[in-house]
Amino acid sequence: MHPAISSKRLARGADFAVTYREEIALPIRVSRQVASASGPTSLAALRDAVCRGREPPPAQVVARLQSYRWFIVGTVCVGSAMSWVDSSVTQMLLPHLEVEFGARLSTVSWVAVAYLLALAAFLPIFGRLADTVGRKLLYTGGFLLFTVGSALCGLAENLPVLIGFRVIQGIGASLLSANSVAIVVAAAGLARRGRALGILSAAQAVGFSAGPAIGGLVLEALDWQWVFWINVPAGLAGILLGWFVLPPTKGLPADSRFDWQGAVLIAPALTALIAVVNEGYAWGATSAAFVGCALAAPILLMLFVRSEQRAQDPLIELALFRKRAFAAGNIAGFMCPAALFGLLFLMPFVLVRAYGDSTFAAGLRLTVIPVMMGAVSPLAGALYDRLGARLLTMSGMLVCVAALALLFAVLDGAPASLPAVTLALALFGLGQGLFLPPNNSAIMGAAPAPLIGEAGGLINLVRCCGISVGVAAASALLAWRLAVLTGSGHSTLHAGPQQLLSASCDVIVLLAAFAAIGAAMSFARSRSRQPGGPHAGALAASRRNVCCSPLSSTAATRSRSWRMARTALAATHIEHGETRQ
Repeated sequence: MHPAISSKRLARGADFAVTYREEIALPIRVSRQVASASGPTSLAALRDAVCRGREPPPAQVVARLQSYRWFIVGTVCVGSAMSWVDSSVTQMLLPHLEVEFGARLSTVSWVAVAYLLALAAFLPIFGRLADTVGRKLLYTGGFLLFTVGSALCGLAENLPVLIGFRVIQGIGASLLSANSVAIVVAAAGLARRGRALGILSAAQAVGFSAGPAIGGLVLEALDWQWVFWINVPAGLAGILLGWFVLPPTKGLPADSRFDWQGAVLIAPALTALIAVVNEGYAWGATSAAFVGCALAAPILLMLFVRSEQRAQDPLIELALFRKRAFAAGNIAGFMCPAALFGLLFLMPFVLVRAYGDSTFAAGLRLTVIPVMMGAVSPLAGALYDRLGARLLTMSGMLVCVAALALLFAVLDGAPASLPAVTLALALFGLGQGLFLPPNNSAIMGAAPAPLIGEAGGLINLVRCCGISVGVAAASALLAWRLAVLTGSGHSTLHAGPQQLLSASCDVIVLLAAFAAIGAAMSFARSRSRQPGGPHAGALAASRRNVCCSPLSSTAATRSRSWRMARTALAATHIEHGETRQ
């Protein structure tokens, strides 16, 4: 047996991820396995993938290239950009669907909420399954499911069917999101990890920024169905790229377990919770549906928590929340996207209905928010090294509060106030960009090193839950206030411009409260005894991720280390659990 040799990576082909830290025989063994397996163009490879769950090797014409790792990163970027475009483009569609189907506001909002809820509920499930069955098949399957869901959404003849197809689309997006960062990190290697994550973050930022404008342009030029059908060509390209470019997953543990009980509980628990928030006004406090969901939500959540505490390999490592810095950072990380997507839900109705903007003009105006986020986030990440998390995150949320106060003051429906409205939206994006990277870094720094992957996954899960609650809460409050002002809160179509603006200002107050809670939680952070936090390398990587995607550990590391991390979590609660101010 050859001794282990450290510090060098193989330069070419599908073995690029194998290091000389492993035995020298390992790359040879992997090469023989790839050579003997059916190529991705054969029917045998497709049969093995479908029937036996075997991942085919990449096409050799691509795998032999010295730039092969960047083809992998580019493939993942396609999926990330698609997911973020769809998250933001749908907000522009909601006012149009309200007219198209003559539906109540609470029902229309489920077009956005159902997608986000499915994305959040399945993230931990698919993240854990990937450690068992491999990431290539799940990622390529995510492309397939997302593309099928998008095509079906465009074919929906009524709103309930559309909402059901949005769930399919959200599950596909969850497959993509749960595996994207892990694939990129494995492909890039330690030396190129920061650059690769930066490229992935740029793709996410571009998708998020382009979504409102794309949605507005498509709705102006074509029917609403094309908002979903434009995903189909990109999805088909992603399926081909995933099949022919991504390498098979290496190092899957033989003894990994899956928390089926937690997987069964998490989706209905989140659904019941969001249904109470979103449908509370429409159902009425005494309705059987409201009472049932209101009782089911806490019961299911308690059962989920108990299940995770007892599970040997839990979906979510709840012990992390014993740390004050971690818990405060995640509460703030919940409130920040709740305010952001609540505003993205509200403003298309305001700009189109009250100001008379075209859908395209409204989309362009909303684009200023993600553009400012993308511009400020790198600066905020750099300032974190000098100033720490508390000042930056608290300042970012306070800027959001100030921006919402300005929006509240200038929202009068007059065209002359549109520049001030745009300025308020830009300031809001600035505050979001100032908050996100330092908060992400502080959360990662509060986690013990063996649980960095779990901490990153929780960032993503909390963000998706915050988005869902923000949209649901904004929809419910807008409907309730319109009912008080007009006598009919089922839609915005029955409200005059001033009534809609008055109700919208009440929603803005709610969103400002979300941001204020985020500021308070940011102030509640604890001090770090170590400059830069205990996990500086992980922080540097997470800081580059503008859109808060998770940092994932490899399957083998995750399987071996989680029990050790629980012990470390209890033993080092003070020494390693605090983030830098």
